[in-house]
Amino acid sequence: MSIILLVEDNEMNRDMLTRRLERKGYDVLIAVDGDEASRLIESASFDLVLMDINLPGKDGYQLTRELKSNPRTAKVPVIALTAHAMVGDREKSIAAGCDEYDTKPVDLPRLLGKIQALLGRTDPPA
Repeated sequence: MSIILLVEDNEMNRDMLTRRLERKGYDVLIAVDGDEASRLIESASFDLVLMDINLPGKDGYQLTRELKSNPRTAKVPVIALTAHAMVGDREKSIAAGCDEYDTKPVDLPRLLGKIQALLGRTDPPA
């Protein structure tokens, strides 16, 4: 079973994504801000990160650079999840180290496809 670290400060988004991901068979760890995410990056094990970009404290760009510079988590795929959908936002996320980019509001089938691709799955989770 894959573990997803969900870094999201918006309670409604966090709850909705957690429920939907758990229904698809994923375990979900939650960080509500940059400081909590930093602690989890240092201490927890996870297979993929859904990274909100706009966070209190450290933003998603800083956290992604931190995650990718840590030898223990450098290869963990990161999907930027953001309401930022302007020209250049995808490129900025990729430049910070994100492996993929998706916009809010979340289109769950599209997001699940990206998660499965990054985790190397060809079949949907149970």
